[in-house]
Amino acid sequence: MRATLNIPDDILAEVQKISGEKSKTKAIVIAMKEFIREKKIQDLIALRGKIQIDYDWEKEEELEMKVQDERERRLYGRKK
Repeated sequence: MRATLNIPDDILAEVQKISGEKSKTKAIVIAMKEFIREKKIQDLIALRGKIQIDYDWEKEEELEMKVQDERERRLYGRKK
């Protein structure tokens, strides 16, 4: 999408320098993606303590290992 933007030269130059991009468009896209990524991280951090997750990773790992063993037995005829 084409857009006409009034971006101060010093800010654009800094974005190009930090991103390592010579292309203004690529530098701006990188900066925008990074801004979105950081905003999503901040939003997730803001949820800290507001969501209760009861997750037993050890039980999940045990189930995953059992499924993997069964798959290997079917594929390779291995017995435990």
